[in-house]
Amino acid sequence: MLNIVLTEPEIPQNTGNIARTCSATGSHLHIIKPMGFSVDDKHLKRAGLDYWNELTITYYENLDDFFEKHPDISFWLCSTKSDRCYADVYFKDGDYLFFGKETKGLPEELLKDNLDRCIRIPMRETARSLNLANSVNIILYEALRQTRFDGLIRTSDYLK
Repeated sequence: MLNIVLTEPEIPQNTGNIARTCSATGSHLHIIKPMGFSVDDKHLKRAGLDYWNELTITYYENLDDFFEKHPDISFWLCSTKSDRCYADVYFKDGDYLFFGKETKGLPEELLKDNLDRCIRIPMRETARSLNLANSVNIILYEALRQTRFDGLIRTSDYLK
């Protein structure tokens, strides 16, 4: 199982879409407060549709709370401020993929203290960033590909 960590998410629709992806892939969603919305937000629920009952989600008061509960983890910090491409690293089962808030990204101190764990999605120089939910999907599915989509259905009988 892979782990998605959202640090102070601000937009409920993004978090709802990410929750749906986590549910569909069996990934554990971790949310670090404060959040820019309530978990009862209708936009959050609508984006996640009927997947909420299949989602594993844990909330934390802040980054310190998260790292106190998970002191020895393998993690990657996803940021536009990194020089290393996400496709150039090796993901493994159990990894934690961190994503920052939509307006500011991950805390600079966290990035500077873990430069060897920072990765980015390549894009044009004029592009500031991608949508948070899209970024999670891109990196999560690369990690899933590298772990051979373990536990996921790879075929369908639909067209047979």
